[in-house]
Amino acid sequence: MPTFTEFSASSRELRVLPSFAPPLPRLSPAFTKPSPSSSALSSQSEQSEQEKYEVVIVGAGPAGLMLNLLLARYGLSDDSLLCVDAKPSTLRSGQADGLQPRTLEVLKSLGVADEILNDGCHMEEVAFWNPTGKTEGDVIERTSIVPDVSVPARFQHEVTIHQGRIERILETDLLRYSKRGVQRNTRLVDVKLDEADGEFPIVAVIEVGNGDGEREKRTIRSKYLVGADGAHSIVRRCMGLSLEGESLDHIWGVVDLVVDTDFPDIRRRTAIHSPAGSVMVIPRERIATGDYLTRLYVQVPEIEIEAGDDRRAKDAAKARRAGVTLESIFQQAAEAFKPYYIRPKEDGSVDWWAAYQIGQRVSGQFTVKDSKGINRVFIAGDACHTHSPKAGQGMNVSMMDSYNLAWKLIYSIHGLTPGALDSAKPDPVLDTYHLERHTIAQQLIDFDRAFSSMFSGKIGSGDGIGQALTHEQFLEVFSTGNGFTSGCGIEYPANITVEKFTDKSTRRNPIKGTDYLSGILCPGRRLLNVKVKRFADGNRRDLHDGRFRILVLTSSDLLDPTGTSAKTLNTLSKQTIPSFPASTIEQVVIHPRLPTSNDSSNGPNSTRTNTSKNNAYPYDTFTWRDLPAALKERSEMRFYSGCALDDVYAAYGVAEGEGAIAVVRPDGYVGVVAALDDVKAVEGYLGGVLRGV
Repeated sequence: MPTFTEFSASSRELRVLPSFAPPLPRLSPAFTKPSPSSSALSSQSEQSEQEKYEVVIVGAGPAGLMLNLLLARYGLSDDSLLCVDAKPSTLRSGQADGLQPRTLEVLKSLGVADEILNDGCHMEEVAFWNPTGKTEGDVIERTSIVPDVSVPARFQHEVTIHQGRIERILETDLLRYSKRGVQRNTRLVDVKLDEADGEFPIVAVIEVGNGDGEREKRTIRSKYLVGADGAHSIVRRCMGLSLEGESLDHIWGVVDLVVDTDFPDIRRRTAIHSPAGSVMVIPRERIATGDYLTRLYVQVPEIEIEAGDDRRAKDAAKARRAGVTLESIFQQAAEAFKPYYIRPKEDGSVDWWAAYQIGQRVSGQFTVKDSKGINRVFIAGDACHTHSPKAGQGMNVSMMDSYNLAWKLIYSIHGLTPGALDSAKPDPVLDTYHLERHTIAQQLIDFDRAFSSMFSGKIGSGDGIGQALTHEQFLEVFSTGNGFTSGCGIEYPANITVEKFTDKSTRRNPIKGTDYLSGILCPGRRLLNVKVKRFADGNRRDLHDGRFRILVLTSSDLLDPTGTSAKTLNTLSKQTIPSFPASTIEQVVIHPRLPTSNDSSNGPNSTRTNTSKNNAYPYDTFTWRDLPAALKERSEMRFYSGCALDDVYAAYGVAEGEGAIAVVRPDGYVGVVAALDDVKAVEGYLGGVLRGV
């Protein structure tokens, strides 16, 4: 039996927990939770006054859970962060079920997408069925099948899976960072601003169930509060905010079931326009019985209501929605599917159903400020925008609200943004949440209004059946909106975190092209994920979201120690990155095709490049000794070939002979783009969003 001497470093525990995301550094004073009064005579109000948090989240749906998880990952402890929800558990049935490509990219970067991708239903194609013009027999026919996602994305499909399962996945990951997790069976009663305590100006009254049917009322204070509590948000109401918009005169039924049908495209996402009305088919995941769920959105044309905000019209709409039954939904679906049959597979096959009226509303403000102009209360998800479910946006846009807010809020709390250590002043970085997400919400409302109106119309057949709507018109709205619906084509407006080139810009723009949906670098748009091969070990990798990243696309002079690439990497490594808090900035370096060193005509200034795809990554032509020392010091495991797999330079619109630099925000959106030698632009941008050291 062999014997050996073992030595274990004191930091070994950190090495065996690689799955835990490292927290961000904190420059602001550490938060210490006030201890409960030791006096048995202290009043309940005095004890309640001592219950304080830095952030309170109301609502644990997808938006609230995403925010809770991200803040916990970034470093907020249970003492600092509280998430409450009135429900006793995650969602059991109904509501949202679709995840778009951009949301899948984000979940993958967080390491929580595998179960969703493995067990969810992948929707890769969309079928369109329209009237044939016949009154008997085959009254509908398939007119086209198109890709569900027509823009470049890491995932070329949507995934449908029950919202409750998504919530459970997020909450399971949360419990790796939080012992408490979500505090359930806790209802928000009231929230207000009370600046008697300037550091904790938000006062919230909550009711906590004790499991015996009794409820304890408690008062808590916090620095910030986020309302992710749905369309009927108590936070929004208490803060005097409202949803503005209108409802269309269409009522729809939605049902989840195990279906029995001979319809050919029941396992594809399908849009049916029939003489009897419209139906959308959404295939769902496999369930425990081994069967597959299907969701049907069924237009109920006989229910007509008046649009507007008149109280009587609302009451009438409510009464008419209540008149929709499961039987009426099936009857209407059967008419729309003719000549094919459709019915529940057996008794008990219906999982959930509801009736809803299409409406598009958005709040005029997503934040509420205190008297000093500091944003203290935020709303996210359905609390600040509502719309129809058929475009598959609700859960996705809601989670992306939280993804946008999380990094800005935690950077502000941790004192990582300029001025954030002085809590008596507004934080310009945190202020951008409303600007960016309200812009996207308004675009969502505009798109959904057009999409829903056209989907609720009838496709004309040329013989008097239907209205003035053609299949080509509907298909155009679907296709042109794909960049938005996929989440891959949204663009944030210019602000302190997004520096765009304008006609007045004096800096040189190194980017060629304007096909931003295909990946051309553009401030305000997400960085397209590309496949790259790592120089150190040959691993194939994806460029994930993370912290602030300086993406350096070096030029073909990388092997020249006097070239622009080497000078830029040296400046970034020795001067730029050390000027900001440690571990807040990652440097990612991409190289193009480089001169082959085994050719006598190649030297440091050679213009000859290796253009063969099969030899586009010549391991035997250069080593770490040939590369700038600063590259290995700063980016040894983040140095990749931009030509071995995807053509990164072509995708991003960068000339291999010129290179470029881009700063990517923690949420994966490009903040600024600069020429390879313009390090000053990078430093200027970072200085506006990060505290210097």
